[in-house]
Amino acid sequence: MVAKTDPSDGPASSPPILTRREFVRAGALVGAGAAAAVSAVVIDRTTATTNDPVGAGTVRHLPVLNNIKPAVDEDVLVRMQRDLLKCMAKPVEQRRWVMVIDTRKCVGCHACTMACIAENKLPPGVVYRPVLTEEFGEYPNVQLRFTPRPCMQCDEPPCVPVCPVKATWKRPDGIVAIDYDKCIGCRYCLTACPYGARTSDFGEHYSEGAAVGAPEGPDRPLLGSNLPYEEQPNNEYGKAWDRSDHQSPMGNARKCHFCLHRLEVGQLPQCVTTCIGRATYFGDANDPDSLVTELITRNNVQTLLPHKGTKPRVFYIV
Repeated sequence: MVAKTDPSDGPASSPPILTRREFVRAGALVGAGAAAAVSAVVIDRTTATTNDPVGAGTVRHLPVLNNIKPAVDEDVLVRMQRDLLKCMAKPVEQRRWVMVIDTRKCVGCHACTMACIAENKLPPGVVYRPVLTEEFGEYPNVQLRFTPRPCMQCDEPPCVPVCPVKATWKRPDGIVAIDYDKCIGCRYCLTACPYGARTSDFGEHYSEGAAVGAPEGPDRPLLGSNLPYEEQPNNEYGKAWDRSDHQSPMGNARKCHFCLHRLEVGQLPQCVTTCIGRATYFGDANDPDSLVTELITRNNVQTLLPHKGTKPRVFYIV
């Protein structure tokens, strides 16, 4: 027998029915909440939260070139070093480091690449300043074009907002830096950089496998042993980084930083001083009398991939 239900009691467990207006309103609220969450993440990732010192405490009066008087015909390296000293005498937030590369003078010798590796003690697979070689034309009128490619130190660096731990940021002087202690090696920044200017340190050594194929005897290198120079710390970002025991920067993302450790003592980046053709220039774009400002304003300069909107701070004379 089926029990009868009093219609006046209404359905005992009927689900509530949303009207069209209520459904649209609920969807809008959910969408607004998701948009707010995404916006909060984006703002959090892009907002500068660095602890870089600024102000008078960053002024450097360096005792360099004190005994060398300026000359009209002095080498461009000396002039750039004078520009550097003038810039370091200002607070860091008033500096604007830029690099100018004259591709007409570059001969593709790769001296800058090797000098950078030696200066920063870079392991295999980590290169801060490769020189790209491009062949163009048709036989017999074939030419080679060489393009050194350091980090562009972009004003809108795409590598910064993708870092999940805020291990990379743009300093007040325009240089994009990396905190090796914070970096977790996710390599998001490597993918985000349109220039391929970042590489990953896999902890390799040049001497690995040196014993493979070597003849037996007392002079045969030990398999897996590292040479003394490979154990020396590199001095990036004002700190000595010890590579022993697989410590940072092993496993981290790495890139060119315009030799910050050299700038702090009044020295030009190593790639600039090593260039045999004087094809690389460095200085302060905020100084109207600097050599780099003169070169940028007087020549047909270009940047790489301008359509990406990254606003690079490395300019090329073509």
